[in-house]
Amino acid sequence: EAPAVELDAVLGGGGWDVGVSFEGPPPPTGPIRLGRNACYVVLAVLFNEEVRQPPRDPRPAGTRCPPDPSPSPQDRVLLVQEAKPECRGKWYLPAGRMEPGESIVAAMRREVKEETGLECEPLTLLALEERGPAWIRFAFLARPTGGTLKTLEEADAESLQAAWWAGDPSALPLRAPDILPLLDLAARYRRSPPHPPTLPQELPCALLCLRLLVAFANDAEDLWVLLGTAGTPHLPVVACGTSPAELRRGLRLPVLRLLRDCLPPDPRPGPLGLLGLQHRAGGPGGADGICFNVLLSIPPDSPKAAPPEPRSPAFHWWRVEEESLRGRILQRLRAAATVPVRS
Repeated sequence: EAPAVELDAVLGGGGWDVGVSFEGPPPPTGPIRLGRNACYVVLAVLFNEEVRQPPRDPRPAGTRCPPDPSPSPQDRVLLVQEAKPECRGKWYLPAGRMEPGESIVAAMRREVKEETGLECEPLTLLALEERGPAWIRFAFLARPTGGTLKTLEEADAESLQAAWWAGDPSALPLRAPDILPLLDLAARYRRSPPHPPTLPQELPCALLCLRLLVAFANDAEDLWVLLGTAGTPHLPVVACGTSPAELRRGLRLPVLRLLRDCLPPDPRPGPLGLLGLQHRAGGPGGADGICFNVLLSIPPDSPKAAPPEPRSPAFHWWRVEEESLRGRILQRLRAAATVPVRS
């Protein structure tokens, strides 16, 4: 029996009830709470969709400007000038920490409003960047919907000012260059979206966990999906540890533990790709857990190979025969049509 409804929801970017049982170590050690055993950061990339006035040059007076490439208005990116003492005057994308009891999208909108003066709405997640529960950053592509751009006269503790920048951002004194790959990713997404719009779903989750769509496809495009067999067949769910030793270890660790325990020989799965995620502000007992729905593949060792037999009866491979479902999973695999997870 296949969990067809669960698979359909996960492939469509939706969520599914996490439940209370998890596959593989470590056993859940308690709820996720922001500021205690987790840190979530939000970041937004916005491009100008309507220029009503010439953009300001955000660099200090007297600084020689590089040649203006004269991009279209849609190529102007929203940057903020930092007010924090350790990076005062540097430039960055609007970003900041999520607060307890706040949804991921609400946190992104708040940070954009506080730092730039603009209202916005999210279009999609661009990337998930992580170092385990200790630091997870949600990078969004968003669009402005209103508000007024913050000027130097409105400088406060959140930022000095905001500006639509038309040139190469690397020409500015940046707080950190880690935003440059995200800007490239956003530009590529706008030209040709590699994955459907992906946004958080409002479903509760007490822990930080991953729901795994582990696929095995051979060169003949025969396809299998790994299922957990405890109770109703389902996609396996693994929890991240929150002990001090594991707080800074990546989301991939519990996935590798599970696969090494249940599949012979030592599997070497492909990269994680995000299909969707679920979170509800003020979840069970005030928890701030998140369930990430991720896709990964086990590479075949020969053109017509079948998947390796699970070591444990708690798992089995289900062969996907239904053509539409098989095509959806294969398309996501072949085109890497998922939100990238960067560890």
